[in-house]
Amino acid sequence: MSAFFHPKEDLVVSAAMDQTVRVWDISSLRKSPSRSTAMGTGGPPGAAGTFDAFDSFSTVKYVLEGHDRGVNFASFHPTLPLIVSGGDDRQIKLWRMSDNKAWEVDTCRGHFNNVLSVLFHPKHELIVSAGEDKTIRVWDMAKRSAIQTFRREHDRFWVLVAHPELNLFAAGHDNGLIVFKLERERPAFTVYQDQLYYIRDKYVRQYDFNSQADNGLLSVRKLGSAYIQPKTLAYNPAERCVLVTTTSDNGLFELASLPRDTAGEAKDLNTEGKRGPGSSVVFVARNRFAVLDKTNQTIEIRDLNNTVTKVVKPPVQTNEIFYGGTASLLLSTATSVVLFDIQQQKSLAEINSPPVKYAVWNTDGSTVALLSKHTITLANKTLSHSSLIHETIRIKSGAWDDIGVFVYSTLNHIKYALPQGDNGIIRTLDQPVYLARIKGKNIHCLDRSARPRTITMDPTEYKFKLALVRKNYDDVLKIIQTSNLVGQSIIGYLQKKGFPEIALHFVQDKKTRFELALECGNLDVAMETARALDRVELWSRLAEQALAQGNHKIVEVAYQKTKNFDKLSFLYVATGSSDKLAKMQKIAASRKDPLSRFHNALYAGDIEARISVLRDVDMLPLAYLTAKSNGLEELAQDILRKAGKTEADLEDLPSISQSRLSPPKVVTPTTSLVWPQIATTENFFEKALVDGRLPAAPEASYVKDLDEMVDEGGSGGENAGEEEEEGDWGLDEPEEEAVAEEEEEEVGAAATEGVSELELWVRNSPFAADHVAAGSFETAMQLLNRQSGVVNFEPLKEMFLATYRAAHIYFSPNPALPPLQLHLRRNPEVSSPTRVLPVGRTVKSAMDEFQSACKFVSANKLPEAITAFRALLHTILLTVATDQEEAQKLRELVTSTREYLLAMIVEETRRGLAADDHKRQLELAAYFTHCKLLPQHARNAFRTGIQAASKAKNYATAARFARRLVELNPDKALLAKAKDVIAAGDRNPRDAVEFDYDEYTDFDICAASLTPIYKGSPS
Repeated sequence: MSAFFHPKEDLVVSAAMDQTVRVWDISSLRKSPSRSTAMGTGGPPGAAGTFDAFDSFSTVKYVLEGHDRGVNFASFHPTLPLIVSGGDDRQIKLWRMSDNKAWEVDTCRGHFNNVLSVLFHPKHELIVSAGEDKTIRVWDMAKRSAIQTFRREHDRFWVLVAHPELNLFAAGHDNGLIVFKLERERPAFTVYQDQLYYIRDKYVRQYDFNSQADNGLLSVRKLGSAYIQPKTLAYNPAERCVLVTTTSDNGLFELASLPRDTAGEAKDLNTEGKRGPGSSVVFVARNRFAVLDKTNQTIEIRDLNNTVTKVVKPPVQTNEIFYGGTASLLLSTATSVVLFDIQQQKSLAEINSPPVKYAVWNTDGSTVALLSKHTITLANKTLSHSSLIHETIRIKSGAWDDIGVFVYSTLNHIKYALPQGDNGIIRTLDQPVYLARIKGKNIHCLDRSARPRTITMDPTEYKFKLALVRKNYDDVLKIIQTSNLVGQSIIGYLQKKGFPEIALHFVQDKKTRFELALECGNLDVAMETARALDRVELWSRLAEQALAQGNHKIVEVAYQKTKNFDKLSFLYVATGSSDKLAKMQKIAASRKDPLSRFHNALYAGDIEARISVLRDVDMLPLAYLTAKSNGLEELAQDILRKAGKTEADLEDLPSISQSRLSPPKVVTPTTSLVWPQIATTENFFEKALVDGRLPAAPEASYVKDLDEMVDEGGSGGENAGEEEEEGDWGLDEPEEEAVAEEEEEEVGAAATEGVSELELWVRNSPFAADHVAAGSFETAMQLLNRQSGVVNFEPLKEMFLATYRAAHIYFSPNPALPPLQLHLRRNPEVSSPTRVLPVGRTVKSAMDEFQSACKFVSANKLPEAITAFRALLHTILLTVATDQEEAQKLRELVTSTREYLLAMIVEETRRGLAADDHKRQLELAAYFTHCKLLPQHARNAFRTGIQAASKAKNYATAARFARRLVELNPDKALLAKAKDVIAAGDRNPRDAVEFDYDEYTDFDICAASLTPIYKGSPS
């Protein structure tokens, strides 16, 4: 049934259905001559390497008999001379072997069916077994008793295996497998100054970060179960004592003093310790600690003698407590964290958060990190400002750096989080570690075996980002000049934060440099990278950006590179470059493009050139009219002769007036000038990095010589050479104009853009409605998902848009101006930017909608009622409560709306059933009475139940409904009918139809299947 090699010796253990466990000696395999044959090419085929050859090199060393039925599994201990086996007799047997014999040590009984797999724990004196009784059991080898049992409802376990290195087990069952661990791997630890106090192998130890001295101080072996490691460790430096907690026996704690002399042996806690029950324990003052009684929901304040001095009732359902400052606690609930003052016994602040596992304070106690399974909430000490970091894998631990950055570890990374919520990766991990302290470039941590480690890291990236966030630009510049910050994450971060000019400093890739240069308006760098890459699409984008900035010299170069002659000609018209327009006419002629020739002649006002183009393309009528209208009579007569016409042939032609079509005069040529821009002040980095990497290109290098373009274009023209010999156009070297040096007066510093009202709304509010009003739909959806569990946002789309529109108004002060947008506040009397909030739906309006929906119920309009209550539930998601009283009303309204919506769905479904389906009719009628409705509507529900039960001849059920109806004090007529039903039920107390309804057991109704979910049953 099974066979396994010994981990070190040449032995094999096998289990078989002959009720025996056999140990085989295979040492002769090492010196058997057949082994070389099996590995080589000699010998007859099939003689070596087959199962038949096993008897030739193996002998049975021991035969272990003791099982009453077949043995399914047997395995060796990894280090001790022990064997464990399990069989169909439902027993687990432990065997010991020596050099010359093996014998049975003991038997573990407890499985109710066949034992199919059993093995030793690789690190502890434990046995793990699995069987057909659908259980995995853990046994104490010393006591031979089961200490833990894991059960599945429907699957039998068939096989177990232990991971060779990690604390993991895998178990295969009928429908798959599960991977699990038996013990907590996170060591309990705490840090005070340069000392790390931690627990390893149930000993409290002290580790000095500077000297690396590691000493055992105290034994906590007698605290809780021997196989459950302590959960938390808290240290009180004033009294040099520790609080140790464990999850054994529903939570225990131990208070003990640490010895002053760390050189001696670690003593036991049996004489010094002060023990008690408590699921969560924390020091709150020099001589006080708090103990959470989770069952009774009380917090006991005890002194160092373990005497209760005060009992406090927490204001919320509390799962864990953490240190919240002197005489304060952080209370962790399922959805939030509350800052609670013990002396005043009141809540000081609250912040929304998933269930918190650990709270980590920075050195001065001004900031706290709340660690959940997949999220980190960074908040100040009053919980008034926070940011949220979300991870897709489990967060293991975290510690604060000296400069205010939170460094945390996940299963496979060490990461950092800045105070405003930005995060990034520091390094990857082979195995998870638990961070204790961050000092400079060193990360002091504990591994899974609770061994102190020091990991080196490079904090440059997060120091750079933190300096940017805090606007310490001197530090930013220093880091840029002294470090090698590279990577797409840094570049993307700088772009996101609005510093593309800094990102430009780090980038070597030409394409990325071009993109960043365009983003920050650095045309010089964009020009250089465009020259290096020389792509048409890049020149086109550069031309567009340069045109937006008014730098027509770069626009000219870009148009030349893309051979966009039409735009280039128009640019020369706009800048008044008459000589260059003339050169463009020559280029058009060499390109044999008549349309371009005509355009350039039109731009230059050259009438004869226009007529020449029209004659060349045989458009003689237009050529004649152009010459005639411009007073060129000789040329007009020449055209007539060429067309073979005379003046007599044009008698029907109306008189032609003088043409006025001519280009405007150039008042001020701007060929050598760049269009003016609004004066702005350079920011810090523009001043610091100017010419730091890229020297500015000389002015003359912008413009490409048009004569060169004539050369390029004239290669295909027949008369190109003749045109080139007409003379020098003087475009090679533009003359430099003497410009008098004048002191530039700063027109005015550019205004600094402030924080928008919409961003203030998002910062100031944890409510999804306020984020929707600000237009931040993404964060609103995240809040709704975290706070209310919403996953399908499609039904809320219209409500999102309506909420956004309702928070803003638009009006036009002048028809020629765009409308102004005004943001509506619900607290207009407040002027502080940290408190402004948008208008929103009020609790009163939601309650009015509830009353309107109830009118549909009274009018027996169930479809309309269902629509109204469902819409109200959606509305409540975006309703804002301004105080605790309104918050309570809103919670009650949610409950009432949910009950009414469920009741209407149940009744509407019942009415749609076939009349002869008495069983389902009765069930839905009974569930209808279970919904919590207002008395006037609950009476209708009971009347419906009585009617359905009477039709099905379930008189006993009808009588029960009638009794509940009487409790609602109905009117006299309805009371009389109810008493008649009760009397009929007493006379004939039977039910003809059995249906699924138990009024004596609490249950909820599944809104999808409309079936009951009884208390205590799996849902």
